Amino acid sequence: MALFENRYRTHDFGLLILRVGIGIMFTIHGYPKLTGGPAAWAEVGGVMKLVGLDFAPAFWGFLAAVAEAVGGQLLALGLFFRLACVLLLGTMLMATVMHLNAGDGFSGYSHALESALLFLGLAFAGPGKLSLDQLLFPGPRRLY
Repeated sequence: MALFENRYRTHDFGLLILRVGIGIMFTIHGYPKLTGGPAAWAEVGGVMKLVGLDFAPAFWGFLAAVAEAVGGQLLALGLFFRLACVLLLGTMLMATVMHLNAGDGFSGYSHALESALLFLGLAFAGPGKLSLDQLLFPGPRRLY
């Protein structure tokens, strides 16, 4: 299918730059949450009440911290890439909901929403050839 053919020779290098840059930033952003312990996790996870999940806030907060800290590392490496993107997407959607609920305005929720859109797009684009997913789990070669 010529319509979907990649004609950009630097496509995979561009994905590598995005993955590593954003992955490092999210790892740094999520690490304090991850090491914050149950009280910090419960505070972060309390946001789930906004969507009707008012049980186990520490679990949800821990999941968000893992999504950012470990998901950021997976993103940078291009390992289990789409799973990492989905977890980060969910975390950023909840961050957007939290900021909207707090009445923060566009400048308050824009970063979380932009990140959610980035992870959604990356989930569709894939990690590229310069990734551990490509090295460890090579797919069948496409004929087009």
